[in-house]
Amino acid sequence: MTTPRTMITSVLVANRGEIALRVFRTCRDLGLRTVAVVTDADAHAPHARAADTTVHVASYLDGEAVIAAAREAGADAIHPGYGFLSENAGFARAVAEAGLTWVGPTPEVIERMGRKDAARDLAVAAGVPAVPSYDLDADPATFAYPVLVKAAAGGGGKGMRVVRSAADFEEAVAAAARESSSAFGDDTLLIEKYVERGRHIEVQLLGDTHGSVVHLLTRECSVQRRHQKVIEEAPAPYLPDDVRERIHAAAVALGKSVDYTGAGTVEFLLDADTGEFYFLEMNTRLQVEHPVTEIVCGDLDLVAAQLRVAQGEPLGLADGNGGPVGHAMEARVYAEDAYAGFLPQAGTATEVHWPVVSRLASLAPQPPGGLASLAPQPPVVRVDHALESGQVVSTSYDPMLGKVIVRGADREAARRHLVAALDDTAILGLTTNTGFLRELAAGEPFAAGEIDTAWLDRNDVPAPDPVEAREVAARLWFDAQRVQAGPFASDGFRLGAAPAPAVVEFTDGTVTLPAPVAPAPAGVHAHVGQHRVELVHRGQRRVFTRAEATTDHGTGAGDGTVVSPMPGTVLDVRVAAGDRVSEGQVLGVVEAMKMELALKAPYDGVVTDVTAAVADQVALGAPLFVVEAS
Repeated sequence: MTTPRTMITSVLVANRGEIALRVFRTCRDLGLRTVAVVTDADAHAPHARAADTTVHVASYLDGEAVIAAAREAGADAIHPGYGFLSENAGFARAVAEAGLTWVGPTPEVIERMGRKDAARDLAVAAGVPAVPSYDLDADPATFAYPVLVKAAAGGGGKGMRVVRSAADFEEAVAAAARESSSAFGDDTLLIEKYVERGRHIEVQLLGDTHGSVVHLLTRECSVQRRHQKVIEEAPAPYLPDDVRERIHAAAVALGKSVDYTGAGTVEFLLDADTGEFYFLEMNTRLQVEHPVTEIVCGDLDLVAAQLRVAQGEPLGLADGNGGPVGHAMEARVYAEDAYAGFLPQAGTATEVHWPVVSRLASLAPQPPGGLASLAPQPPVVRVDHALESGQVVSTSYDPMLGKVIVRGADREAARRHLVAALDDTAILGLTTNTGFLRELAAGEPFAAGEIDTAWLDRNDVPAPDPVEAREVAARLWFDAQRVQAGPFASDGFRLGAAPAPAVVEFTDGTVTLPAPVAPAPAGVHAHVGQHRVELVHRGQRRVFTRAEATTDHGTGAGDGTVVSPMPGTVLDVRVAAGDRVSEGQVLGVVEAMKMELALKAPYDGVVTDVTAAVADQVALGAPLFVVEAS
């Protein structure tokens, strides 16, 4: 399988955001020239400014345009990142046919592993256990429920339904087929046993063109919401040694059976009740969560390894690369409101503060009981992001803004470091899921390792208590007023009077600050105005409005105005001015990031105004319909 060596001097990254910046960073370290492709929406994005050369394309999914951009810029290799065209075998083949180096596995392997049905057959042939399955044409009354209906052609939770009885089977199959056809252009489905309490365990593989395939330990990605990963960690905790070794061996066996080259991930489902594990799928690309593997495997650079393999060099690595060194965790920061149905968010990030990055801390194993092992180990903190102050966040692309990654001496240390790093993450101007991540990481279920892949779909993560944040907001507002009052005013703003308690009234509660009023704690990220305080407390963005600021203002409840619950696109308008509607009747539909929300009439009445039109881009809170009560 040995291939001739090629020399890469310039790399085009067929992607955007944090992964483009991640690949550029390694290219700079290796002295390679970088090329970015950018759309109109990303003309001023960080990755556009970070590259040595930038070429405009209409879409990141336009493979022909991306290849033309590589030729125009003089790039000799294309790195796909993840998402977009990264697992498109046709694109990989076109790159090679254009005389460029594809940084990834061969098109043939992408094709074979990209379909869940074909990949399953390959896994079984390699001796890898697979989830028990059923024939789609078999009598559903004979199935042992629950079962999982899932798309054969793709992933990401699309085209997937859990079915708990034969009576629900036909409808679930029809819905999954529609969704799969829309997302992947293929409605082929698989029917498998559904594991109620499953853990998502995956193995990072690296293969070269000289026949070497090695594993780089496990990752645990069980913290998921609707099949989308939220927090990942490495190595997977609470695995018996024999199970861990069998999982490692199964992944390597599958990789070798297809002559795998480059970086890839084999995903398994571990039945928490029985301890059995099953093959799920193989991702033929770099994963979003690859940093946790890098920092527990001796700070290995997986992108550099991909580039070496693409040049035909041997890996020269052993299984695990000497790891694990400590324990790592990663939290994905998204532009979404986790405490309002995870609705997508958009707007200007007026202020962005990421945790201070530390890459130099050493967590080399210490002798048990030795003096060195008693010393507190400093955390490693890494942030992969593409968000900076003043940047506009839209719903045009994936809502992930960045990843906060930490390493600790063990899992509990890493968890505490993650909580602290999320405390130190502040994004003002739009709401993110940072506060949700912080509460999740700080909670007992996560600390105890009790979370399975469906835990977040069964349980709510409590919202942070606003009391402490409200008091901080009151102190910030009071501090600002004290500055305005000048140097001769006392705490109560009465010249010559004894200090008095301060009462600050917000629309959602009143705060009494005892005299003498202490200043707000240092280091709080906030915007303080005359009538409004916006701050981030424990990762959660909050906006407190002074009570008098809303007196005689606003539309008030029950005025009949129906507003957009999220920034997005109007998909459907079903009424016109003058139409009579009944309470709960759908007036229109708004979509963002593949999430559709129906806008309904608040009561029986007449539509008096319609400002929405199909394909309109609307902001959060934009008035779209007005209904006058009968």
